[in-house]
Amino acid sequence: MIRFIKKSCFQSLSRTAFALGLTLATAAGAQGGDDILQSGLANGVIGEKIDGYMGFAKSPSSSIKASVDALNIKRRAAYTAEAAKRGVTVEEWAVAVGCKTLASRVQDGQFYALADGKWQKKSGPIALPSTCG
Repeated sequence: MIRFIKKSCFQSLSRTAFALGLTLATAAGAQGGDDILQSGLANGVIGEKIDGYMGFAKSPSSSIKASVDALNIKRRAAYTAEAAKRGVTVEEWAVAVGCKTLASRVQDGQFYALADGKWQKKSGPIALPSTCG
């Protein structure tokens, strides 16, 4: 279950997340230059989740699964370090970053999942839950 943080705390966390480049590896690998992840995004196999991690919208190849797993391990490490500095849980920090990622980094045609876990194809602004601020 995803726990959401208070709006005022989220706003502070989310500003910091952007200042930190979305906590190191947040969307950089997938949105930047990793060809395997780019292919997975383009083909609707992977997408961003509100919990701050990449997930599988469709059954992935072993190379896509390995790349997503590696990215998520980096994200978890970055979230853990930043959460400790901020005095919040890893999950709270990950969701704060996940909300910002969904709001600003997911491109039209890419897949994403909110807290209900249902994958959706972006075709305009994402209706984020009120807990995202």
